[in-house]
Amino acid sequence: MTSPENWQKSSFSGFGDGDECLELASTPAALHLRESDAPATVLTAPPTPLAHLLHSIRTETPGIVASTTARPGHPC
Repeated sequence: MTSPENWQKSSFSGFGDGDECLELASTPAALHLRESDAPATVLTAPPTPLAHLLHSIRTETPGIVASTTARPGHPC
């Protein structure tokens, strides 16, 4: 699989020199995520499941992450 060429950095790049941030690229069939400090490792997913995951994280609502990591007595 060929890696996309048009990566966009997140608006929050952490502290220091800004080399520790999330980057996103898209192709017609998938979204690709990577960390600036480890660009060879890329998470690729179809748009819909990844959009649901990102929505759950942004809104802090139970979703995919909460349903797979929650245990009785242990909050997510």
